[in-house]
Amino acid sequence: MKRIMLCTLIGATGIALSACKEPFNVRPAFLQGEIQMTQYDGITDDLLTAGLGATGIASTTPPAFDDALNPTPAELRRLAIYNNYRALVDTVPGGGYGTFFGPGVGVSGEGLIAGREYRAYMTVPGSNVPVTVMAQVPDSFDPAQPCMITAPSSGSRGIYGAIGTAGEWGLKKGCTVVYTDKGTGTGSHNLETDAAQRLDGTLTTADDTVQFRADLNDTKRSDFNDQWPNRFAWKHAHSKQNPEADWGQHVLQSIRFGFYVLNEQFGRKLGNGKVLATITPDNTRVIASSVSNGGGASVRAAELDDQNLIDGVAVSEPNVNPEVDRRFTIRQGDGSVITRHSRSLLDYTTALAVYQGCANLAPSVRDSAPLNAALNPPAIGANICQSLALKGLVTGATLDEQATDALRILNDEFAIQPEQNLLAPAHFGLSVAQSISMTYANAYARAGVEDRLCDLSLAATDSTGAVAPLPGAAEAALFSTSNGIPPSAGVNLVYDGAVGQPTRLAASVSPSDGLADHGLDALLCLRGLASGRNPATGEALTGTDRGWSERIARGIDAIRADGDLHGKPAVIVTGRSDAILPINHTSRPYVGLNQEIEGGGSGLRYYEVLNAHHLDVLNGFPGFADRYVPLHHYYFQALDLVWAHLEDGQPLPPSQVVRTVPRGSIATPLSAANLPEISADPDPADRIVFADNQLRIPQ
Repeated sequence: MKRIMLCTLIGATGIALSACKEPFNVRPAFLQGEIQMTQYDGITDDLLTAGLGATGIASTTPPAFDDALNPTPAELRRLAIYNNYRALVDTVPGGGYGTFFGPGVGVSGEGLIAGREYRAYMTVPGSNVPVTVMAQVPDSFDPAQPCMITAPSSGSRGIYGAIGTAGEWGLKKGCTVVYTDKGTGTGSHNLETDAAQRLDGTLTTADDTVQFRADLNDTKRSDFNDQWPNRFAWKHAHSKQNPEADWGQHVLQSIRFGFYVLNEQFGRKLGNGKVLATITPDNTRVIASSVSNGGGASVRAAELDDQNLIDGVAVSEPNVNPEVDRRFTIRQGDGSVITRHSRSLLDYTTALAVYQGCANLAPSVRDSAPLNAALNPPAIGANICQSLALKGLVTGATLDEQATDALRILNDEFAIQPEQNLLAPAHFGLSVAQSISMTYANAYARAGVEDRLCDLSLAATDSTGAVAPLPGAAEAALFSTSNGIPPSAGVNLVYDGAVGQPTRLAASVSPSDGLADHGLDALLCLRGLASGRNPATGEALTGTDRGWSERIARGIDAIRADGDLHGKPAVIVTGRSDAILPINHTSRPYVGLNQEIEGGGSGLRYYEVLNAHHLDVLNGFPGFADRYVPLHHYYFQALDLVWAHLEDGQPLPPSQVVRTVPRGSIATPLSAANLPEISADPDPADRIVFADNQLRIPQ
């Protein structure tokens, strides 16, 4: 049984704030406004699939709106669930959907789950920016054996961002699932019209409580629009709050919200109208979970959990930025010893944004990387290489030599594993590193939309790349279609400093070289803010740029993970080929840091999956399907293992490399032979060990 402790929440400011002392039958003080509750019958609509079922989620035809300009909350929810599910899970036949995972796997029928859904706004101490929180309570929930799973959104997604990951596993288990958008989410603000989204996703220009509006009064907004028309502000980038610093608190508050609504629904009613708290952390199994940013948020929650709300942790590919600890090193097989691990997300991502466009043309990846030619015009890649060479950032007399040097810089200087090289070109073509660099630089700096760091802004663009108004139907659907980090749902990254006019970043001509080089000048600016130095000269930044860089550095310090999970049983699964969150700066050093901090008292296990990467959805395409297996399958195994450990006392398997077998062709369905189980007794040659201050990973 867990012992409940008084908690002291530490806000982003570092000031101790007394909170979380309310009993679990009292509405938490962090909630803002009314709680919206909707009951779903599991026939016409449901918690997991919005009535679409497994077949509807797999369909390539998305659910439509009756009125494209005025979708209903139910229509917005249905499309949001459809898009968020499919964004994280490969639903193409043969890739594991419907066999190893999916709404209908392990249950009868289409996987529709009846129950109640509660949604509300909350805030953390020191911030007035609304954060969305949600609890889904399935009808199968047993108040005599209560369980709860956390599902903070992956990436910068909205409240349904973990519906197909932690949501599916928890709801089918009969657990309450608690979600939060972590202060990210859609949260778009049309600065031209003042339109923003309500809690239910519908647009309003009225003075309602909305997910986000930029901190500009009417006069300042009008002045901004005169100079920069048709721009958008986005909550993750422009809230001036650095929400990542509070991701752990968001998850802990979502757990408390879950207990409150459970006691409202199931608690013993007293004669005075009050409710006796009968469902508490003392009798409820709580697993902190989710993937990517959501996984990182749950890890941070476990670190901050001085209330003992959380029993165990099961996360996949978590975005953790471990505190830099040079006491330990990392080594894979007989490869080089890695000492410069634990780079921050902004550090390695801005490097990818600068160099990957050129590295795409390296002979070792140019013709082998899936979707490279389709997503990355070779002429622009050549321009990027030429510009980098002119600035002295790559060497080589030929294009092949320059591209090879760019790839070398990423692999050697930034410790990005060679296994990630074939995936990185597609990510660059999809603007992953570019969008993360812009969004997180603004967030860490607590910059406003009006600051336009590195002359970058957000807007819809036309076929030439010029700024244009976003069509009304597209804006009406943003709650359902945006991933929270443009380019997304018709809103793009715009380089306001491009030659000629503000232009979509990917189509921009840079002033420094007059080349169509994917707005390299803007990306170099972001790289400079992340490193504190001019990338071309190596000199320390001065003036305004130095000020922003120092603010960013403080923002990064605020989101570092300390590695102390307080002995909680925990599992991290990560794909070795992850090209978005490189493993030498995320999962691997977090394991090493945890060993340094907790030593023999650590309950953490780490499973590194070969032939797996960050975005399973790409496995639905030829070239990816041939080479890679779904990490999602092993994430569900991680949850199963932690559950069995907590419920039945089964020991967690030792840390290990999991040697999967690619299927070789998209036409060949995945089978159990491709996906070996995490072994309870792995071969010694597959075990990941920490010895002599080194994390040793088998080849």
